[in-house]
Amino acid sequence: MNVIGTVGLPGSGKGEAANVAEAAGIPVVVMGDVIRAECRRRDLDPAQHHGRIAQALREEEGDDAIAARTLPRIREAAAESDRDETVLVDGLRSTVELDRFREAFGDDFTLVAIRAPFELRAERLGERGRDDSDADLSALRERDAREIDLGLGETLDRADVEIDNTDSLTAFRERVREVLGIDGEAADRSDGGAEAAEAGGDGA
Repeated sequence: MNVIGTVGLPGSGKGEAANVAEAAGIPVVVMGDVIRAECRRRDLDPAQHHGRIAQALREEEGDDAIAARTLPRIREAAAESDRDETVLVDGLRSTVELDRFREAFGDDFTLVAIRAPFELRAERLGERGRDDSDADLSALRERDAREIDLGLGETLDRADVEIDNTDSLTAFRERVREVLGIDGEAADRSDGGAEAAEAGGDGA
């Protein structure tokens, strides 16, 4: 099994990397889905309670709770895939999660850091506009600080591979394909499937 995790601050390009993987037939496991599922299990709105439930899981089950709950999803995705058992895991946030994945998968786990400067990330998030906070620079700075306090900064520094997402969307996709080991045929499918998102591709 080849497991590739991504880490990056909001707006850095994790979502677009996942899009490239999915378009090429590589299954994507989103760690945040674990939290959203738990919110629904507790009859709570994920949009309002995501952060609180994430913290609750860590307090109830340990700091690696979200990673631990993600592991069976990764194995299931690999078992169901016909793409050489490669799986992309979207959204590591702490070194504890990183250590859990390294313990589970050993040398078969690769962490990819996706980086972009604050101003560019803010522009992308503003264009995406999922909610009002995406256009609020102060809110984004506070969000960055929270993520870094949770250990995202150190996790970025411990990555095996880095992708600089400051060039064009096309260049970013090409770099992601290179890291994922996507061949020419799969790249063609990825380009075709992603064209519709080109105008609105936020690279989050």
